[in-house]
Amino acid sequence: MNDKGSAHPVFPTDHHPPPGGTVGRVTDRLADTRVPIHQPIAERWSPRAFDPEATLDEEQLTAILEAARWAATWGGRQPVRCVVGVRGDQTFESLAGTLKRGNSYAVAASALLLVCVDEGPDENTALYAAVDAGAAIANASVEAVSRGLVAHPMAGFDADAARAAFDVPAEVRPIAVLAVGTLGDYATADPAIVERDSSPRRRLPLEEVAFARRWGTAFTAGTSAAAP
Repeated sequence: MNDKGSAHPVFPTDHHPPPGGTVGRVTDRLADTRVPIHQPIAERWSPRAFDPEATLDEEQLTAILEAARWAATWGGRQPVRCVVGVRGDQTFESLAGTLKRGNSYAVAASALLLVCVDEGPDENTALYAAVDAGAAIANASVEAVSRGLVAHPMAGFDADAARAAFDVPAEVRPIAVLAVGTLGDYATADPAIVERDSSPRRRLPLEEVAFARRWGTAFTAGTSAAAP
């Protein structure tokens, strides 16, 4: 039987969603794991409902950027760069203008981060620059959750428009936009967002992603035989 661990509430402590119903389902988003994992990782998900009145303070935003800065990086290249927009400033407005229609909910976020990578001189550096970007986004997202915030990474944006808006150099690739803020109120959220965010969280079982001895042979902790 899977063990979700002991969950902290996903909603801020001053918000009390009613038990059951759609709102209850939306806020009960803890990862279903066989053993307990680090709490902010278990609580991390990608909501679309942001509180349009909430703001990030300087410490919160700096901590999220520091978490991204200290992500693992291949060969010490550190190719990841961010353009940071805070709701109400021109950078945020420009970033919001690059979002595809399906990601328009993110204009209610407190901040938008354009994540870019310096792809370097060859295919290897370009490949692992993208890996570094994923690590930076993951670190930033978990740091946000640890501070009672939420984050949603998005690929649906106009990279060329972002490049033009911020004079991004030719060797640097805009790769994603990360929306950060406070979880919104699903009781008043757009019904389409409520429906999408209340869909069950699913991941492939471990047997389909972790192998031993040969591809497709499920790894089972504690029972993997030594190689002959």
